Amino acid sequence: QVHLVESGGGLVQPGGSTQLSCAASGITFGRNVMSWYRQAPGKERDLVAAISSTGGIANYADSVKGRFTISRDNAKNTVNLQMNSLKPEDTAVYYCKVRLASDGMNYWGKGTLVTVSS
Repeated sequence: QVHLVESGGGLVQPGGSTQLSCAASGITFGRNVMSWYRQAPGKERDLVAAISSTGGIANYADSVKGRFTISRDNAKNTVNLQMNSLKPEDTAVYYCKVRLASDGMNYWGKGTLVTVSS
């Protein structure tokens, strides 16, 4: 049974930083690409960043390039999202996602809210 649990987030001031973490269970973590998505109120869920199974390749949405960094620890089955220079438009619920290599199915965490406001 696949289980993804996000943590971190909360209220952050503009220009500030925070880190999100996602703990995965029920999967062979080191064999799967992990991703972070976000959904702002009234908007669609969009890809923020993705990282390859070994961590050697990372991709980012243009809106977060140079500010966010995705990383993973395959020994701890966790994927992190370091978020710097936060802007009010970064306010959203952030979701961890895995698309399993074994069955092609997408699995999502329940999300964690990040609010960027003074």
